[in-house]
Amino acid sequence: MTTIERLPVSVLTGFLGSGKTTLLNHLVRAGDLKDAAVIINEFGAISLDHELIERTDGDVIEIKGGCLCCTVRGDLIEALRSLLFKRERGEVRRFDRVVIETTGLADPAPVLHTLVDDPLAFTKFRLDGVVTTIDAVNGAATLDAHEEAVKQAAMADRLLLTKCDLAADTHELRSRLAQLNPGADVIDVVHGRIDGAQLFNIGPFDPAPKDSRVIAWMNAETVAAHDRDHEHDHHHHDVNRHDDHIRSFCLTADQPIERMRLQFFTQLLGLMRGPDLLRVKGIIDVAERPGEPAVIHGVQHVFHPITWLKQWPSDDRRTRIVFIVRDIERHQIDELFKALIDRPSEEKTHHAHA
Repeated sequence: MTTIERLPVSVLTGFLGSGKTTLLNHLVRAGDLKDAAVIINEFGAISLDHELIERTDGDVIEIKGGCLCCTVRGDLIEALRSLLFKRERGEVRRFDRVVIETTGLADPAPVLHTLVDDPLAFTKFRLDGVVTTIDAVNGAATLDAHEEAVKQAAMADRLLLTKCDLAADTHELRSRLAQLNPGADVIDVVHGRIDGAQLFNIGPFDPAPKDSRVIAWMNAETVAAHDRDHEHDHHHHDVNRHDDHIRSFCLTADQPIERMRLQFFTQLLGLMRGPDLLRVKGIIDVAERPGEPAVIHGVQHVFHPITWLKQWPSDDRRTRIVFIVRDIERHQIDELFKALIDRPSEEKTHHAHA
């Protein structure tokens, strides 16, 4: 009897700004993903993660239009189906693993339910562990404020404690994670550096030894999936809104930005609206370094040092900064951005002094 090949699927989750992209980039550079296809899901209509992942011979598929939850679950199956089709036809390199990076706002239960119960996923793929990144600086506050973060931590097989170099004391957070998910290994990660062998070949996902809520969440998702399958009223979903409080938007600039103005903008933004900046990620055309775009990352009041790309990842050379915020209107940041970043053209300056 012939055994049907089932490709292992690893789910990488973790709340906004907890270091998933940094981790993926390290795995790419280390060669741990050379035989993997990567599926990236980003919240909101505008995303940057697919451009900030370093490319090798691997295949990267971006799922746009919302979280990998009830709004776009069908897109996950379609992405997996497309990968299989292209692999069989030789249109992509023959990969032996799939890595799914969920958006930081994703409830992992629908993703795991899809991989376990969908007929295509069940016959062609096998769920090989859930890896969750936890921000050592903001992790406790995030668990307090967001149920999604609790689910991400509770369902994990591996908990990666990131930014430990920036956290003064992680004892309380570690104790909380041990209570939330006593069976998961906690691994310290700095700058995304980790041995890929610690993340893969974990084994089948088993909710039984985890927190009792995990089984309840999975059972609830079974009911919810059944209801969605029989729901005919497919109303419009705003992909830039997660709920009544959390939204996403992107600010752009066509002209280069002076580095000092950029740093002043991020510092002032962190001071003024830090707690409500769930994540800020941008690719910037810096005036002092043409051709080498800067990358900025911010989570709440913490903005990390600027990093630089050797070249633009696409033909789009505009500055683009994607914000995921809580209870902040776009115009509030847009006005600050224009006041501090936008430089008047020489023509406007000439007329102003005429």
